[in-house]
Amino acid sequence: MSDCTFCKIVAGLLPSYRVLEDEHTLAFLDIRPASAGHTLVVPRVHARDVWEISRTSHGEVADMVHRVAALLKTTLAPEGVTVKHNTGEAAGQDVFHYHVHVVPRRRGDGLLLTWGSPPAPAHELEQVLERLITAIRSGRCHQPQSSCE
Repeated sequence: MSDCTFCKIVAGLLPSYRVLEDEHTLAFLDIRPASAGHTLVVPRVHARDVWEISRTSHGEVADMVHRVAALLKTTLAPEGVTVKHNTGEAAGQDVFHYHVHVVPRRRGDGLLLTWGSPPAPAHELEQVLERLITAIRSGRCHQPQSSCE
């Protein structure tokens, strides 16, 4: 995509701090890091979000996320790591090329990447579960490149 920042980074048209890459993915440092070592992993082929990315490409990104997390653990020795993706503006996506954040974490680092929702009532969980199971059984899932099962 000609106007996609991450496509331009993948193509070498914009500068980046490349960490790891292979024929399917690229991992580079986030220029607005939540912590030192905060890395983004993107597929080389443009996909807008988790609803658009193919299962194959998603697996390739997951493999690179695993490699990046291991590299960060070995070199920066964080106490933990947050692996995060947002799909859609409502979820906080601001670059519309599928990407995963791999963020080294330390106890007390002050990053607020969690939520404190109260437990849902059982009847609400059961209602949602029934809708999901019905969609799976009827084949009405919303995965254009694969089946629900």
